[in-house]
This record gives sequence, C-alpha cells and structure tokens, in this order.
Amino acid sequence: MDSQKTPINKLALAIFITMSLASCNSDDTDTTTPVSTEVPAVYKKIYGATSITSDGTYITIKTKNLPDHKSPYYAAGNALYEAYSGKTFSGVNFAKNPNTIAEYNATVKIPLNPKVDAAHAATPLGPIGIALNGVALFNQYAGPNNQALTGEIASFDKYYGHPQNTGVYHYHVEPLYLTTVKSTKSGLMGFLLDGFPVYGPQEENGTTVTSSMLDAYHGHTHPTADYPNGIYHYHFTADAPYLNGSGYYGTPGTITQ
Repeated sequence: MDSQKTPINKLALAIFITMSLASCNSDDTDTTTPVSTEVPAVYKKIYGATSITSDGTYITIKTKNLPDHKSPYYAAGNALYEAYSGKTFSGVNFAKNPNTIAEYNATVKIPLNPKVDAAHAATPLGPIGIALNGVALFNQYAGPNNQALTGEIASFDKYYGHPQNTGVYHYHVEPLYLTTVKSTKSGLMGFLLDGFPVYGPQEENGTTVTSSMLDAYHGHTHPTADYPNGIYHYHFTADAPYLNGSGYYGTPGTITQ
C-alpha cells in the first residue's frame, strides 16, 4: 500500500470554501424594503413645474413661477400681457400695483407622506405652497405685523393674482384661472409646504365651502377624487382667511431659490 499522501490543491480548496459560505449566506432573508422613488400621479398634476422628483421621503418640485395666463403684470412686450380694467376678487375694481412679473426659480420640497404636527407652525410671509401651474401660494396677510389683505385685493388681476415688489407672482385667494379654465371649483389646486393638498372653494357635490365649515387651519378631512381613502386638505374660500388660518396643519418642508 502506497503510504504517500496526495497533496491538496489550494485553489480547489479556496473555491470550495467560498461556495460553501455563499450557500450558507443564501439562507439569510433580506428584510430591507426598497424605497420607491416613483412620483405618485397626484403630484404630476402640477403641470407648471419644470421638474418633479421623489426620494421616497420628499417630493421636490422646481418651478419658474410664471403664470400661464394673461395678466397686466407681464411686460408689455410679453405674449401674455393683457391690459385690464374690470373687476377682481369680491367685485372690487381693479387697480394695478407698480410691480412686474419676473421669473422666480424656486425649489419646493414637501413631505411625500404628510402628517399632523402638534406645533402647527405659523405660515410666514412669502411662498407657503405651490399651485398646479407652478405659481406660489401666499397666506392671508398683506405684509409685516399681520396686515389685513383687504388693502391689496384691488391689485389682484382678473385671475386673482399679482406680483410683489421683486416680481414674484402669487395667489392669496382662489386662483380663478385654475378653478374656471384648467380645472373646476372643486378640483385640486396645489399643495402647501406641509404636503397637504389644497382644493377649490367647492366640494365635489357642488357645496360652497365657507371658513365656518373648516378648522382653525382652514381645512378638514374626508375622501376626495385624488385621495379616495380620505386625507386632510385645505380649501380656498371667499371669506378670510381665504386659504390658511392659524398655521400649517402638518410639518412644512422648504422652498429655496
């Protein structure tokens, strides 16, 4: 009998060990849930955005903030310039302010899954949300120290918007172009920075919404065509505070240039 031992092939042994470890590891279950970055269809209704993306936590919307309707606030050489001398919101006679619409490149970041925030942070002056046409939404105040909006209403154009001193066009009240041309009085109008949607001044059954029908933040919860399982949402109303009351219902995201 040959007593000589057969030499071990080191390469074959290494391969055997590697395959054995791989086989053992294959039994482990990967419980990590992949994060979806698909943009839900409801956000794609923001047709005025230059881009809309999701990281699974936030929806990021980029806009130039230029209204897609005619206005006397566009420069005279602009194709959307149109002189106006009629009535505006609440039947007030229009009186143009000295400002001109300017491009405002903004990045709006809102929670993908908005939740109520007990802090209910106050809405600041300036943009607090975005309309479907990419235009900024402002709160119920005309300036510092919570000045009433009544002094500015005359300067709203026929679609109920106007630019402030640096040219940022915005809506404080019902965006008439959206409620009468692009959508309906009960349709989705946009989102506030806390991620909760904003609807027009009517319910889907045709009922006109008033502030007395809403909570302190100017909203309530029930199903809508976009959210059949129900969601908290704001409404525009003809009476103050028009869009938002005592602060955001949820935790606001950010808006930057």
